[in-house]
Amino acid sequence: MIHPAQPADRRTRVIVDTDAKNEADDQYALVHALLTPSFEIHGVIAAHFGTRRSDRSMEDSREEVDLLLELMGWQGRVPVADGAPRGLPDETTPVPSPGSALIVQEALRDDPRPLHVAFYGPLTDMASALLTEPAIQDRNVRVVWIGGGEYPDGGREFNLSNDIHAANVVLGSRLEVWQIPRSVYRLMAVGYAELMERVAPHGPLGRYLVDQLVEWNARWVDGPMEYRSLGDSPAVGVMMYPDCGRWQLRPAPTIDPDMRYVHDDQNPMIRVYDSVDARFVLEDFYAKLARFASGRL
Repeated sequence: MIHPAQPADRRTRVIVDTDAKNEADDQYALVHALLTPSFEIHGVIAAHFGTRRSDRSMEDSREEVDLLLELMGWQGRVPVADGAPRGLPDETTPVPSPGSALIVQEALRDDPRPLHVAFYGPLTDMASALLTEPAIQDRNVRVVWIGGGEYPDGGREFNLSNDIHAANVVLGSRLEVWQIPRSVYRLMAVGYAELMERVAPHGPLGRYLVDQLVEWNARWVDGPMEYRSLGDSPAVGVMMYPDCGRWQLRPAPTIDPDMRYVHDDQNPMIRVYDSVDARFVLEDFYAKLARFASGRL
């Protein structure tokens, strides 16, 4: 239900591009975006996450997106598209997919509202859309990216590592980019006790979100652990409230093969977040999940 104070034509246009089966936090950020009444979701794109954990990572992400929509009872309600199965081979060759085609379609739509394309993983589908249809960089498109190392030096970061070429294509374009680097998103930590109290009680969806997170940690983390960073969730927060964190405009860096930032001042300015209000983001998610589970959203 849209709140009466939120006219339909004032809602934020959003596409979510998610490597949903890479870890255990995309699921929270995807559900959060879907449950946000001020968002008009134009589609969800299943993204690849390299080959380190799976040789069919995009397909794994698609299956996870479909599962979450099934748990929500939202099958067929939201357009879902497959993204590229792999990263770009270089900075001039796209890897076209239904997902990149969806981005182009929505970017070219005649609508005065900005199109927000939120990337919880690599920027492959945005770069492919841009290389396929360069005109979209002059449309009202806002790229919100969870990725990249901390400033000023950069360095190894998982989302960036899965497509450095794509990041350079996007950062070197005229697209409006909001970057949330690793130094910010890793501070979205929540403990198991908090998740058991605030998420797990809310139906099969809430139970699944917690169970899959605990299972992921048990499988992939060496040593005791009872927390997880919900690192993709800041993308939802800044689309809802752009000033829910501190940010500054910086010339976009060029990224070298070792994921270091090269500051040659040749690229356009981008918005880089230095902090995000974790309380605002997490409490908003908890409240929306509770309202959804009780039929009030």
